[in-house]
Amino acid sequence: MVTVDNLVKDYGDLRAVDGVSFTINKGDILGFLGPNGAGKSTTMKMITGFLTPTSGTAVVDGFDVAKQPIEVKKRIGYLPESIAAYPEMTVIEFLRYVAEARGFRDSEEIDSRLADVVAKCHLDQVKNQAIETLSKGYRQRVGVAQAILHDPQVLILDEPTDGLDPNQKHEVRKLIQAMSADKAIILSTHILEEVEAICNRVIIIDQGKVLVDETPADFKARKPGASIDEVFREITNKNILA
Repeated sequence: MVTVDNLVKDYGDLRAVDGVSFTINKGDILGFLGPNGAGKSTTMKMITGFLTPTSGTAVVDGFDVAKQPIEVKKRIGYLPESIAAYPEMTVIEFLRYVAEARGFRDSEEIDSRLADVVAKCHLDQVKNQAIETLSKGYRQRVGVAQAILHDPQVLILDEPTDGLDPNQKHEVRKLIQAMSADKAIILSTHILEEVEAICNRVIIIDQGKVLVDETPADFKARKPGASIDEVFREITNKNILA
């Protein structure tokens, strides 16, 4: 459903993403890992069409991001690192605005979609509050809600559990797993236990390059008896694959 081929992004003399390639299919939950500044968010923004690659291509459900950006955006739900929301809007006003921006026009259908995401993201008790009054955890849940509102085929989630308490993290992970059967999901996270818990693929990127692309089990098997944290630190600190 998503094919990334040799994506490159330069900012002047800085190469933020350097020849990243991978493919994910329906049913995949891809854990996208790397140190801060590794190029994760930049890669995700190029897949969504928020950034234009210096070179390379990204194809979503058969549509080229550069050539058919509107078709790609119809098929993607995106949670950026920092949610873009109108702080003076209530949660339900903001989600209704997103639904209309996504092309929903039938009021009953909009109400149905809003009720669905409010329930899934446990937003009922704050749905009439202004977004600027919400805690970071609730704002993050609003971000997840807007990403899944149109039931997209591809989800790109940049740190979806950031700011959530342990129970909230568990709920979001359950939601991601439940949606994965008919979606392709790219999940950026700094929480390595999250990768073990829900991902069936792991990619590690560092200095703009892919270092690892394998299953979590194969990843841990690189160093038997070690935690996934230890394996991650060894790979990124020493910049090795073996």
